[in-house]
Amino acid sequence: MKKLRFGLPEGIPCLIIILLIFGYIGSVMGLPNMLNTIMKTAHDLLLNTVFYLMGICVVTGALGRLFVEFGVVKLIERLLRPLMRPLFNLPGVASLGAVVTFLSDNPAIISLAQDKRFAAYFKKYQYISLTNFGTAFGMGLLVIVFMVGQGFYVEPFIGLAGAFVGCIVSTRLMQRFVVKAYPQYATENVIEEEAKTHEEEADAPKESLFIRILNALLDGGRSGVDVGIAIIPGVLIISTFVMILTFGPAETGYTGSAYEGVELLPYLANKLSWLFKLLFGFADPHLIAFPITALGAVGAALGVVPNFVAQGWMDGNAIAVCTAIGMCWSGYLSTHTAMLDSLGYRSLTTKAILAHTIGGIVAAIVAHGIYLLYALL
Repeated sequence: MKKLRFGLPEGIPCLIIILLIFGYIGSVMGLPNMLNTIMKTAHDLLLNTVFYLMGICVVTGALGRLFVEFGVVKLIERLLRPLMRPLFNLPGVASLGAVVTFLSDNPAIISLAQDKRFAAYFKKYQYISLTNFGTAFGMGLLVIVFMVGQGFYVEPFIGLAGAFVGCIVSTRLMQRFVVKAYPQYATENVIEEEAKTHEEEADAPKESLFIRILNALLDGGRSGVDVGIAIIPGVLIISTFVMILTFGPAETGYTGSAYEGVELLPYLANKLSWLFKLLFGFADPHLIAFPITALGAVGAALGVVPNFVAQGWMDGNAIAVCTAIGMCWSGYLSTHTAMLDSLGYRSLTTKAILAHTIGGIVAAIVAHGIYLLYALL
């Protein structure tokens, strides 16, 4: 058995932390109520949130694959190319990364970056910053469609504008951090001898138009199911835990029903309510639960939205801000390490996380500012 520096067995600190957390929650709610609330909240999230999100994933996945099959993604990529260099200091082909991650998830840009024809366009410092660039658009379509489904139509697109600005900040900050740590990366190419032939003539499709459409829809829908299954642990575990720390007892006290809790996060947020009000325009301290959850998984963060809307805590401004910070952060704490590791630059993980933390905060502030201007119109 491994021992820590002070001679304690490795599992002891873990047990102490778990006992402290659940001991505190159980002392407030009562042990039977705590266990019942955990199970009922997770069950309700599975039925009413996860399956709804999975339905969105299937539809958007099918739509995304259809766009790829019939050249819509390539068209969008060509339209966005002129923005890449002046805004993100990236080659024009990087716009393809923004499109594919917007339609799917953060890691999609890694599979693209590992294509030598794509990587040949980048200096090393630009190539490394793709982790931040792609993450800021991850699951963007899912987030926007979900927020529209809650009855907000303009606000999610204000959030998209905020996420776009946050992406610029995160990407350029990461590039500065990399060049400062490794000045040689500013001039070194990722691929030295690879021919820069990003676009190739595709073979003429052999299938009929109907078969191409059918295959695209079914394959895209199947990938949507995979994404929907992948978000289940995050929604059930993280959202359940966050909701217990966010909500309070029922009017009659603790009953063991779903969505009861100890209201710890709002209590802590009240201490800094003036700051959240100033930066994000949050009118209720409970809203801080969304960005905290989005740090680990944006799908889990979306799981708290329906209840927050039903409680009247989320207004148009909160939707815009949460869309911006949710899309920009997009669970980066749980993906940045793996993404940089796959690119071969694991040592730069802390710099990527710092840059993206700042980018997400900027995204939320910008979305709040744009919403205030929109409200004046």
